[in-house]
Amino acid sequence: MDAAAPRLVLATPPLADAAGFAPALNEALAAGDVASLLIHFVGVDERANEAIARALAPAAQEKDVAVVVAAAPNVALRAGADGAHVSGCADALAEAIKKLSPRYIVGAGDLETRDDAMRAGEAGADYVMFSDLDRDALIDRVAWWSELFNTPCVARAATLDDVAPLARAGADFVLLDAAVWSDARGPAAAVAEAQARLKGERK
Repeated sequence: MDAAAPRLVLATPPLADAAGFAPALNEALAAGDVASLLIHFVGVDERANEAIARALAPAAQEKDVAVVVAAAPNVALRAGADGAHVSGCADALAEAIKKLSPRYIVGAGDLETRDDAMRAGEAGADYVMFSDLDRDALIDRVAWWSELFNTPCVARAATLDDVAPLARAGADFVLLDAAVWSDARGPAAAVAEAQARLKGERK
């Protein structure tokens, strides 16, 4: 990791529409150095999800925030997103890489084992994401990956208290979702605090 890393990634909750979420998103994006926005969707209807992504993406992209959608590659392309986030390391990832790489970002998440993560990296994923592990296991997985592999690693911080430990473990990006959107102080305050915690790790 270099002195400029890690950076923040924001992930939306699963969305059924864009309008109700846009104000909170705009607050969060204005509060810190956000590298990427990952948009999640409630449903699987590609046209509906494309409309949501198309509505939210410009506010992020105007701030040089890459927009990645947790959806099929076609949604990313039609919505003007910067890439797609894929679950697992199998056929869906291979298809996304074939359709999108190298012009667009293709990330892999829901990687249950170390072998899954290695397969995703070998397949050509632009990043691997570690999330559904308890805190100690997540820190261990991030430290293992950062020591051995060059593919960037995104680690999900379940709470703001997890931001600094994941940064110290070697995460290139720290992802925040519920810890931002459910913060009683508002999303801007949560992002600002997370940013401060990351800066503390860069000294």
